[in-house]
Amino acid sequence: MERSLQLANRSTDQDFILLGLSARKDIRDGLFVIFLVLYLLILLENMLVIYLICSHHELLHKPMYFFLGNLSCLEMCYVSVTMPSLLMSLRSSPCHVSFTSCMAQLFLFISFIGTKCTLLASMAYDRYVAICRPLHYPLLMRPQVCRGLALSSWVGGLLVSVIKTTCIASLSYCGPNVLNHFFCDVSPLLNLSCTHMALTELADFISAIVIFCGSLLVALASYVAISRVLIRMPSAAASHKAFSTCASHLLVMGIFYSVVIFMYSRPRHIKSTDLNKVLSVIYTVATPMCSPILYCLRNREVHAVLKKTLHLC
Repeated sequence: MERSLQLANRSTDQDFILLGLSARKDIRDGLFVIFLVLYLLILLENMLVIYLICSHHELLHKPMYFFLGNLSCLEMCYVSVTMPSLLMSLRSSPCHVSFTSCMAQLFLFISFIGTKCTLLASMAYDRYVAICRPLHYPLLMRPQVCRGLALSSWVGGLLVSVIKTTCIASLSYCGPNVLNHFFCDVSPLLNLSCTHMALTELADFISAIVIFCGSLLVALASYVAISRVLIRMPSAAASHKAFSTCASHLLVMGIFYSVVIFMYSRPRHIKSTDLNKVLSVIYTVATPMCSPILYCLRNREVHAVLKKTLHLC
């Protein structure tokens, strides 16, 4: 017992060392500029989407745009958890992070990624009701239901994060605390632990299956039902309009879920590689950058609102 307490105290006193995205000094400056521009672009895109939705009641009171507003707010929070440490590691690699800061980053990251999974499932369900049960849409997707789905997404991500972060923070890290990553992620942290962690790995694996695969099954079931309705539609124009609405959702969802499930729904004690870092860039940078463009800025209603806003300016 005394030895375990000493190990726990030693782990909380130590810093973690992030090796960053790349060890090559000749490309770090170029990567720093690229990712800084991408970070600012992601913030700008999502702030624009939130402004357009909140400033125009014809969008704000539609469930699809209500969820898109939540998604844009989430994307800004989500990318702001990982991008600063990525940029910091490119400027001064290796980057030292305290145990408390590392656990705080891990907590926020897991919370936001869990929220995003359930929010994408809610958006898929919204499209299912709109296309497959249009007569019941005002009842099934009334404001109280939309707020309940959005709130359950945020709270669900928070609860999963509390469980996973508590398990990982309770482990002992004996050093050297070197993470081959650009932020504090689950698998690299588990690789550093010097204590028995079968229970932690099991809890982490089960929570990953529930939050990732559970929300994916809801989303897939919704889009399978939608595709069946689209095939039976007599009007080609109506079918094309409905498909164009869902195609962008499917593209972003497919990329996000495939990478996330590969990264997290597998045994945890896996050696961190450069491939893991590249895949992490896809779901922490690429999808938040593409989401506003594919979901909103290609949308005709959003285009009309954007033109109206620009004319007023």
